[in-house]
Amino acid sequence: MRDIYWFQNDLRLQDNPGLLAHADSSALLCVYCLSETPPWCQLSGMGVQRRRFLLESLQALRADLRELGQDLLLVHGDPVNTLRELAAAFNIDRIATTLTPGYYEGLRFETVARRLTIEVIGYPGNSLFTPSQIGPLQQLSKQYTPFRQRVETLAIAAPVTAPDRLPPKPKSISYPPLPAIDARPHPSFAFRGGASEGERRLQQWLFQRQAVLGYKDSRNQLSGLDSSSALSPWLANGGLSARQVAHSLHRFESEFEANESTVWLMRELLWREFFHWRAYADGCHLFRAGGIRGMKKLRTFSARDFARWCQGDTNYPLVNALMHQLVESGWMSNRGRQIVASCLVNEFNHDWRYGAAFFEKHLIDFDVGSNYGNWQYIAGVGTDPRGGRHFNVQKQADKFDPDGSFTATWRGHRPAQPEHVIDAADWPITPQP
Repeated sequence: MRDIYWFQNDLRLQDNPGLLAHADSSALLCVYCLSETPPWCQLSGMGVQRRRFLLESLQALRADLRELGQDLLLVHGDPVNTLRELAAAFNIDRIATTLTPGYYEGLRFETVARRLTIEVIGYPGNSLFTPSQIGPLQQLSKQYTPFRQRVETLAIAAPVTAPDRLPPKPKSISYPPLPAIDARPHPSFAFRGGASEGERRLQQWLFQRQAVLGYKDSRNQLSGLDSSSALSPWLANGGLSARQVAHSLHRFESEFEANESTVWLMRELLWREFFHWRAYADGCHLFRAGGIRGMKKLRTFSARDFARWCQGDTNYPLVNALMHQLVESGWMSNRGRQIVASCLVNEFNHDWRYGAAFFEKHLIDFDVGSNYGNWQYIAGVGTDPRGGRHFNVQKQADKFDPDGSFTATWRGHRPAQPEHVIDAADWPITPQP
């Protein structure tokens, strides 16, 4: 069998069952399709840091493949047409990929399978549990706590070891160089993409520094490389598998110590798992203004207010600092994300989807289920039984940045601006003397 393996959000050799299932093919063409993000909520493309991390991950994957006599073909454009052309050009018998959640991602896979006459195989994605363990998606809990209580006793399969050999490449094919990386990691979050970098971070944070033992107390800090595991960028693009992280955590607990913090980290992995499966279950409702609850909330849109929020130029210094951190580093703490999301939804009364799209553009750990699921949670149209969360920005600043150092570091203080500059008829408001 001559196969194409289509890499998506599984940019690793370790614990990649889909790739391993084709280790006995007569020839294997490894492909990654780099396509531009379609315009969405007045935004398109990837931010500088997200693109940098992705390209680093692809370079690392290519290096790992080359050690096994393989290579990675990076192609630009729509995967549907690209894969069909490659299958015809190289007489391919099968195409395989690891599935990724998301309504449009699912449609893309279905379109590939429908338009090709050869077999197209989709393997389960980067999750802790298998589809059979989760059960019918229509019966999936809409709230986290019942989901956690049901799955936390389930067995997590051991990670699959990386293959020691791969089939040969098709003959007479050239592999052009990958796009140049024109950015560097920001010093505040100086991590690079690639499976080996993710494994190194996992070992350092867990076993060498044992920072996990204080995770429950440090996880809400706005900065600090060890305040959280910072593993989500590699989990998002598949440089690490969720099972690798879970089994490493269980090994740490057995060899060193288990405490409230290690339990908390496992529960954060289960939050990710919850949003992973909800993305499959919710389909297009994950992207609708009313969310999965179909809530009809009166929202407005002010281009000026949205631009101020995106640029970190509001009258909320902590929000400004956090937005500067996001754009410049591609990273923001979980607490920071809650604060700025609440600000956009509750203080500016904006459609939450615009904020989610901005996060999608810039976050190096963008994950469709976690990102849109958490935004729905804050906006009160998702899985939150309380109907949304409203954070008092000043109280958050007093609690998590009491000396103002984070706000000052990220230039949060901006000149005050009037709340409105036009009236209801779009006429400029003349300042009163």
